[in-house]
Order: sequence, then C-alpha cells, then structure tokens
Amino acid sequence: MDRQPHLEGDLVALRPLQPDDWDALFAIASQREIWAMHPAHNRWQEPVFRAFFADALAQGGALAVIARASGALIGSSRFQGYDPAAGGSLEIGWTFLGQAYWGRGYNREMKRLMLAHAFTSVERVDFHVGEGNWRSRRALANIGAWLDESRTEDVDVPGIGTVRHLFYVIDRAGFAGGPLAA
Repeated sequence: MDRQPHLEGDLVALRPLQPDDWDALFAIASQREIWAMHPAHNRWQEPVFRAFFADALAQGGALAVIARASGALIGSSRFQGYDPAAGGSLEIGWTFLGQAYWGRGYNREMKRLMLAHAFTSVERVDFHVGEGNWRSRRALANIGAWLDESRTEDVDVPGIGTVRHLFYVIDRAGFAGGPLAA
C-alpha cells in the first residue's frame, strides 16, 4: 500500500510531507488551541513539535494538507501501522489542521480521500484517540467511525504522563454505506 499518495479533492490536496515543510507546519502547530484536548497538549512547543515532525518523516506515512484555494499548507495527517493480515488494516491519525479550517469541511474531505485510498488495500482503518479528546471523538463519529469498546491502550505521553486511548474503526462496508460515501 502506498502510504504517501498524492490525493486531491475540492478543498484539499494531500502530498507526502517533506523536511522543508517545517516552517509552515510549525506556524500552524504553534496555535495552542489545536492541542488543548489532545493528550500531547504541549505539542505547540517547538521542541515537542520538532520530535513529532521528525517522527512523522521517519515513519514514512505522513501527508501535508494543502488548501487548494490558496495553496497554503494547513495541516498534516498520517497513514501508519499497515498490517496486511486478515484483509488488511492500518491507522489514520496524528491529524491536525489550523483553526481557521475547523468546521468547514476540510477534515471531512481529507478523511474521505484518505479512507477511499486506504480501502483500495485494506478492509479496516483504525483511529487511536485520547479518551478526553472530545473534539476528535465527535469528528470521528461524524465520519461514520464507531467506538470499539473492546480495545483501549494506556499510552505514555512524554512530558504529560499516561493517557488512556480509545479505538474507533471504519471498515470497507461501513465506509461504502456511511456519511463519506461518494
């Protein structure tokens, strides 16, 4: 599966994240409100975000999110954890957008593009989200993801402590019949 595709919708284009995206992406990530509900709520700080950015590049599945109307970089997301066993699965996550793009269809379109791409190769997509991150949990429910109550994970978040994470899931059939179906 190609984890760094070029994808395009009406509002956004997605392309592989590059090292020279640092300045533009950190300018967005330094908006503290983006991280207020996130388990790593200190990610707006440069050293913390620098580690996040380096990991994104090292993992190989990171995408830059570009607003098509302006050509501006407005956020990032990732494909990670690809597992070809049992029909295949992978995780979509590490997503953030600048506040100016919240609630305007950008995240929805980005997720639709990413899910449509993923379901050409896998049967299931997982989303790993902090238990207290109601903004992301609501956004996942709005795109048709369901909470897998049988799975949780306690994650050590550097500089924060242990945070309970939940798993939301969309499978191929759920996507085809869900709110993001084309």
